[in-house]
Amino acid sequence: MNKEKRKQIFHRFQQQNPKPTTELEFQSTFELLIAVILSAQATDVSVNKVTEKLYPIANTPQAISALGLLQLKEIIKSIGLFNSKAENIIKTCDILLQEFDGQVPNSREALEKLPGVGRKTANVVLNTAFDEPTLPVDTHVFRVANRTGLAKGKTPLEIEKKLLKWIDKDYLVNAHHWLVLHGRYVCLARKPKCPDCLIADLCEYKQKTVSGQ
Repeated sequence: MNKEKRKQIFHRFQQQNPKPTTELEFQSTFELLIAVILSAQATDVSVNKVTEKLYPIANTPQAISALGLLQLKEIIKSIGLFNSKAENIIKTCDILLQEFDGQVPNSREALEKLPGVGRKTANVVLNTAFDEPTLPVDTHVFRVANRTGLAKGKTPLEIEKKLLKWIDKDYLVNAHHWLVLHGRYVCLARKPKCPDCLIADLCEYKQKTVSGQ
């Protein structure tokens, strides 16, 4: 895919949705961090149901640490991998309190040292909370990039590097959100909604679905 096509794709995304954001519900950077840790191999909808119960009770490192591991597990048990996620969240809260005065750091290096925080989670926090031009690659971004021809790659990191290099800087801060939403609602894994697609004429996917399929 050439540079002009890529630019046009993101221009259309911007026209349709000028201020995209995550569908995770949060009121603070800390709430976002916890929601993103919980979202690994889980849907935003399921995470929001859990944080709806958790945050009124505990939405700071101090409060979650005081809540304790067993009670945290009980609240988040409907989420996949809840045992390990609860342990990581408690450890993360302790580190935030001990090393960062209870604040979420805004550097990749510091974020990736927190238990349960890998490159993708750090990218989401940096992008959504701090407006950094990072590009988290989840399953939606990975699929959309490969399928459309925006960027081909075999690993999330390969896709991330190519997209960061090729996407016009004017669109970079919002690019992740546009790609996630496109993958979630239009460019579906099993049966993409090509007839309803905003960028169908620019997309280089050869097996587009047609109306009535």
